[in-house]
Amino acid sequence: MSVLVVSGTGTEIGKTVVTSAIAAAAVAAGRSVAVLKPAQTGVGPDEPGDAAESVRLAGPTVTAVELARYPEPLAPDTAARRSGLPTLSPSDIAEAARKLSLHHDLVLVEGAGGLLVRFDEAGHTLADAAVLLGAPVLVVAAAGLGTLNSTTLTAEALRARGLTALGVVVGSWPSSPDLAARCNLADLPKSSGAPLLGAIPEGSGTLPPPLFRTSSPAWLSPTLSGTWSADSFLNTWPA
Repeated sequence: MSVLVVSGTGTEIGKTVVTSAIAAAAVAAGRSVAVLKPAQTGVGPDEPGDAAESVRLAGPTVTAVELARYPEPLAPDTAARRSGLPTLSPSDIAEAARKLSLHHDLVLVEGAGGLLVRFDEAGHTLADAAVLLGAPVLVVAAAGLGTLNSTTLTAEALRARGLTALGVVVGSWPSSPDLAARCNLADLPKSSGAPLLGAIPEGSGTLPPPLFRTSSPAWLSPTLSGTWSADSFLNTWPA
């Protein structure tokens, strides 16, 4: 796996922190990593975006690339049209990821919002770029009530396009999970048809970067260069 697409079941789901944790764990395992953010929205020209945040958290050896930036916090297609800036095509994203993969062991492509958010007026999405790349998709999901439906819909959309859902990572696991969150740990793999590959503790993005880097492997399964075990985690939080 040289390219991994990271998509959420919605916005503000924890994609950037999950991407950063995967990058940190891969670097700790001796791999070279690039983070590609095709479309950054809602960030000013001189403000750090999501790719820069991954470098801050995962370390300066991570390469960060951003293809387009739109000032308003909207879907990329809408934000591009309102700002008068060019939209992105799936081929733009795939070409950038392929170039990065020539010089990095792992390229993480972080989407904007959910899987089927529009990138251009033709309705192309992150899923179309994943198809061109032949890359697996990691689904970042919420912990609580409602996540089973949105995660299952995302997984079904992936399968309908012939894409592989590598697995599901809970983007922000609460320190005191309620019954729904605890039950979802066992139900997410069943409803999505993809394994649970990690759970990021809430607030992890606010940790000092050195602590974030040393902690990241414990939040992710060996598939993502970590040491986390789904079975052990399930036993820690019984429903």
